[in-house]
This record gives sequence, C-alpha cells and structure tokens, in this order.
Amino acid sequence: MHANPSTSGRDATDQSLSTVKTEVLIVGAGPVGLTLANYLGGYGIQTIVIESLAQLIDYPRAIGIDDESMRTMQAIGLADAIEPHTTPNHWMRFLTASGRCWASIEPRTDEFGWSRRNAFIQPQADRILFEGLSRFPNVQVRFATSFVGLRQDADRVVAHVAGAEGEYAIEAAYLVGADGGRSPVRDSLGLAFEGKTAPNKWLVIDVENDPVGTPNLYLCCDPKRPYVSAALPHGVRRFEFMVTKGEDEAYFSRPEAIRALLARVIDDPDRAKLIRQRIYNHNARLATRFRVGRVLLAGDAAHIMPVWQGQGYNSGIRDAANLGWKLAMVAKGRLGEELLDTYQHERRDHAKAMIDLSVMVGKVFNPPYAFLNTVRDVTTRILNLIPPVQRYLLEMRFKPMPRFTRGVVVPSRTGDPRKSPIGRLFIQPRVRRLSGEVVRLDDVIGANFAIIAWGSNPLQYMDLEQVAMWRELGAVFISVKPDVQLGSRPDDALGFRTDPLHGIVEIGDVQGSLKDWFGNWPEPIVFLRPDRIVAATSSPMRVKDVSRDVARAMAYTSRKGHAAPELLLPHGVAAAE
Repeated sequence: MHANPSTSGRDATDQSLSTVKTEVLIVGAGPVGLTLANYLGGYGIQTIVIESLAQLIDYPRAIGIDDESMRTMQAIGLADAIEPHTTPNHWMRFLTASGRCWASIEPRTDEFGWSRRNAFIQPQADRILFEGLSRFPNVQVRFATSFVGLRQDADRVVAHVAGAEGEYAIEAAYLVGADGGRSPVRDSLGLAFEGKTAPNKWLVIDVENDPVGTPNLYLCCDPKRPYVSAALPHGVRRFEFMVTKGEDEAYFSRPEAIRALLARVIDDPDRAKLIRQRIYNHNARLATRFRVGRVLLAGDAAHIMPVWQGQGYNSGIRDAANLGWKLAMVAKGRLGEELLDTYQHERRDHAKAMIDLSVMVGKVFNPPYAFLNTVRDVTTRILNLIPPVQRYLLEMRFKPMPRFTRGVVVPSRTGDPRKSPIGRLFIQPRVRRLSGEVVRLDDVIGANFAIIAWGSNPLQYMDLEQVAMWRELGAVFISVKPDVQLGSRPDDALGFRTDPLHGIVEIGDVQGSLKDWFGNWPEPIVFLRPDRIVAATSSPMRVKDVSRDVARAMAYTSRKGHAAPELLLPHGVAAAE
C-alpha cells in the first residue's frame, strides 16, 4: 500500500518550525499507546509518545482485563507487575429485578496461560505501563503536547505539535493515532467513524473499603434503573447506574442524589467513602480504515464499543499486540511495508464482531421496550434448564476469538478447515526447560517468531536459505518432548543415534497440553508469530515450502550479508538454553 499524501491543520513542514526526528511517533499515552511503546522499546525502535494531557488519566475507566491482554503484558515483560493488582476468575452474573441469576459467566480455563476474566483498576495498570518505558532509552513520552496536524509522503510523515516549549514538528517513518474516540489523528485523515451513540448515559461511582464485600460482577436488570455492582482489587467497589431523563452532572453533584442511588445497593450510604464519580456515554463506532499511508489508528481511535463485555480495553490491547511486531519489523527494514496492510485485514473484522457482541448484550441487559424484560426473564428461566446452554455461557463460548483467514497466515492443505488452528492464538501451557525450571511457554520464546515441532528437530528438512531467513528474523526453534524424555538420548545399543539439537531449544510438556494440541491436528510443526497467532502448520517434509509461503505472506525481502539479530526477550526474562 503506497502512502497517500495528506495534510491537516497548519503545514507541518513549515520551515520556521524546528524538527525532531524519530522512527515511530505515537499520539496518545493511554493503555494502547503505552503498550505499543513498550513493544517498540523492546525491539529497539526509536519512539516518541505525545500526550495532550499533563499527566496520565486517573479517573474510572475499564475494570476488566482478559487472558489475551495479560498474555500481551507478559510479552512486554510487565505481567508480573500487573497481576498483583488483578482479581483472577472474575465472574459476571446477570440478575433479574427480583435477584434471580439468569446467566452466570464463570470461565475457569487458562489455555492461554492466564485466567480468562480478571478484574483490575485501569489507572494502576496504566501507571505500570508508563513506568515500564523507563527500561528503554530509545523511548520518550512528552506530556502536555498536542497534535495539530500532519503531512505525509512516500518516505515520511511529519506531525505538527504544540507543547510547553512552543510549536515544532516531529518527523517519523510512521505515526500511530492512539488518541481516543475523539481522535484528532483520525480527523486529520478525513476518516468516518461509523456507528451510534446509545441514548442512555451511565453514572460510575467508585467506593473504597467495599461496603458490599461479595466478589465478582453483577449486572442487575432492574427495568426502572439498571445498575452494575462490581468487586475490584484492593477493596474497591464499582457501581454503574443508568442516568434517567432530567439527570446530568449538575444533578449528581448534589450529595443527596448520590446518597439516594447508593441507598438502593448498600445499607448506610452516608458512611460510604467515595473515590470518584463520572458520567459516560456508551458508543459503538468503527473507523472506515485503520491505515492511511504511513499513519495507522489503534484503540478507541479505531473502534469504540459499549462496556457490557469489558472488551473495549482488551480490543485496544489486541491492536497493540498485532501492530507492535509488524511496525518494528517494517521500521527496521526486516519485512516489507506491505505487511502493515495486514493489520487492518486482521483487526477490523474482529473489532466489529466485539462491537456487535457488546451491543447485543447491552440490549439483553437493558431492553429498549419494558415488556422485553419479561420476555427475557421467562426465556432465560427455560434455557437455564438446558445443560449445553449453561456451558455455553459459563465457558464464554460466545466470545468471538481472533481467527484470521487473510493476512500473515498460510492455509493448510490438510485437515478440516473448520477445525484448523491457523489464524488462531496458540495455547500457552507450562513447560520445563533443560535446567528443570517450569515456566509459561511464552517465556521461552520471548518477543520472537517461533517454529515449534513435536518430538523432533523443526529444522531437519529446512534448507540453509530458509534457516538463515528465520535466524535473521530472530526466530526461536523449539522441540517439544514428553516431560519424562527431556534431556535424554537413545542408547547406542539400540542401533541408532541422534545428533544433539544444536540451536534448538528443548522443552518438556509438563501438563500434556501440547501433546493434546498436536494430537488433534495432522501437521506437527507450527510457525508462530510474535503475537502468538499460528501463521502456518506443516508436515516435516513440507516445512521448506510452507516456510517460503509464510515469508511471502509477511513481505520478507532477503537481506543477505546482514548479521542475524539477537533474540528479543521480555524485560527480565533469561534467554532460553
């Protein structure tokens, strides 16, 4: 995709402006911008983040971080810092006005290495993301700096910004707009933000020293005033009440108005200690494009969804995980610019699916017509008698998991395409290193590509040119064995010998999960992307051809004569033996 020249605001190439140069400019220091900056920092990309506010936002926002997002935090080396500020296995229960639980979402699986649903307090996680950038001398954050406009051509994008020191320009190879739902970057590109804003507003109240004390999250379908009650980490209780006609910020600035609301849910509202309160709209909007030339959109700048499934925050983190490795590889010249087109191909459809799910759940929770509350209550009472329906809800099977059919994926020539793992997230069980240490799989791989084989050498049938390509890209080659076989070699008396697996990381399958995974698919070699999406699978004898197809899908251009890069590992993770 060729860069489309575009200009917004005053001419960003005005010769009177001083110019700062960087490889990537990120507009917005919210969770998506900070996560992306941590990715790029780990890859050694020169990055500047600008934020119009003077400091990080500290008012109440997202309260749910899922397993995919925790895996992303693991990839950038910050999951261990964030985890103590979460409540794992945070169930979601829907109640009728009488208090009957008509649906309970209680996922207990951890196939991606983390609890499926976790409560958290977003400002705490944002602070950890921000502080994580101090690890990287190649990343800087400039607060109180506003985006004014941009100009781009085939070689660069120049942003006009205004900070405390005045107006200046930042020249970058690429710019990412992670600047929220009212994104000035998106506006500068002239992109439509299609969708709707719900007619109802919601008042959010956070209370310290939880006056309710029960765990989990409850959505109470009271037709007069629906509300949410959520237990959060560190004794915080979140209440969300639907705002009715005639109520606004001024109305709720009165203590007696807040007291009346809280009296519906706690015994003695006068003794409750409020942390903060804020009124929100629920939006469902999607940008028409996520990329225009050298400018890309991520997070709320690209898509906004209602809160009912807690996927707004998590969808933005998926953007960062998908875009981070691609942008780094392109910025360093290891992969072609066409790779960035796959970001929109892979992310936009899934973001839309999450928007549709959130809108649907919102309509079930708070129907547009009063009689539908009765219809819902009667219907759910019947459906709850059907075990498969209960399992469907309990295990969150309704959640659309990412599955890419185009982009950096190579379809298999074998197996049932409906059951194909290609384009899906790979599992993350615990595995054993040769040293005996048991770790999560991603801690062995780091922020790299991986080629994983069950019980054999993944390079055995790959020619030297293909091996050199993957080493140039920093790939990790892994041989998975039953845990009891780890480190052993056949006795010479058996009549055959195996050579040591030079350059291959051997791991033991502690939980048996990898054996099950490989046992359910006919191709025992997996090509894994840095974001843990399965790019391709292969039989041992076809690994050379499949490798070539993957290289073509990610716009690889040979750079013969260049030294292989060092493996990229999350901060604080030791290199695999």
